[in-house]
Amino acid sequence: MKKQLVIAVAAATMAMGALSVNAYEQGDIILRAGIVTVAPDADSDPIVLPDPVGTLPSGVDVDDDTQISIIGTWMMSDNWGLELLAATPFEHDIKVVDLGIPAGSTKHLPPTLSLQWYPRGNAEGWQPYFGVGVNYTAFFDEEVSPVLGGALGDLLGVTSAKLSLDDSVGLAVEAGVDVPLNEKWSLNLGVWYIDIGTTADIDVGFADGSNATVSFDVDIDPWVYNIGVAYKF
Repeated sequence: MKKQLVIAVAAATMAMGALSVNAYEQGDIILRAGIVTVAPDADSDPIVLPDPVGTLPSGVDVDDDTQISIIGTWMMSDNWGLELLAATPFEHDIKVVDLGIPAGSTKHLPPTLSLQWYPRGNAEGWQPYFGVGVNYTAFFDEEVSPVLGGALGDLLGVTSAKLSLDDSVGLAVEAGVDVPLNEKWSLNLGVWYIDIGTTADIDVGFADGSNATVSFDVDIDPWVYNIGVAYKF
């Protein structure tokens, strides 16, 4: 995906480089919308379960999801902007790697506030930009899959299981480009790398009324890819 995005940026730049757009200036508002994909580069701690299962050393993996992006930037000066990345809620399936079965799913919202630098902000033409900021990821609607629930029941006598994920705060870096279509509209391509880490808690109940919690850390650390359009107000 990263290679395809680089190729797309290069192709769009060469194809539309002759077009011009008004320079970005202090006070401009740029609204971007499109399709955004969150592609986790997940790394999980081992999951320690009671015997006879024991430790699952590979932990969990998290799949990709694609949603609609809504991104706003306010130009504080000709070359510096403040961006807020938002999107419709993402939903990710989670897999127990060692057992090869679904663990569950979660939804999240990852608003990201970034300070951006536009090296060509006061010039007409294509507008590359670079940014660094902070991400807050709020997890909700976590669910344990029936497959995992059934496996825990068969192996450990578990009668109930509930998944919860801690919210995350982390750094984000980005790069992107607006390629002009006319004076107001541009094609937008962007990529972020976001530091997202969480602690997963699986609260389980047993037939005798006792309870236990299985906890493990997961670094999600996704690459985020956006393709869409930009409009300058």
